[in-house]
Amino acid sequence: MQIVRQSSFTSNPWKNGGGVTFEALRVPPEGPFRWRVSIAQIDSSGPFSYFAGYARKMVLLRGAGMRLTFGDDRQTVLRQPGDLVEFDGATATQCDLLDGPCTDLNLMVANSITGASARVDRLDTPRQLGASNPETVLVVPICGRLSIGPGQSGPEKLGDAELHAWDLAVVPPGTECTITPILAGIGDAPLVFFAALDDTIR
Repeated sequence: MQIVRQSSFTSNPWKNGGGVTFEALRVPPEGPFRWRVSIAQIDSSGPFSYFAGYARKMVLLRGAGMRLTFGDDRQTVLRQPGDLVEFDGATATQCDLLDGPCTDLNLMVANSITGASARVDRLDTPRQLGASNPETVLVVPICGRLSIGPGQSGPEKLGDAELHAWDLAVVPPGTECTITPILAGIGDAPLVFFAALDDTIR
């Protein structure tokens, strides 16, 4: 299992000055990537970059929201942290901020990968991944904290790691682990981004 802390993300200001990308992880680390996790700070409205050959999964993390207009004039509005949209990276996409800067989480997956799914859940009970799981699982708390470690749920065990908001955990296929919400009080269940990648090249 790999833990990537938000503090270690690599920043890359956009050439157009409209924002900054903070790259968490790319696989492989050199050359064209099969998949990449990043956080984008969007400071002004404008077009998204062109990523032909990739499917994009994007979640609003912070801000008043944004309106995305795609090449065929379809529109999607992200208003609340946790709102998720999926679209083709080759589609011309215009982003219009609703009321000031926003921050979003981006997962880009090459079309050559056979399967990729993403969802956002409010996690109020432990979730287990079994040794038979065939996919790479990505876990990012949007808000709140998680404990992630091997074995069954229960009191914190040696080897558990605590994930804070926007940290990334990468759980390889066949890894048994338990993801447990850290609840500070009633209504504090963490909001969590989960993705599953069948990283098999067609």
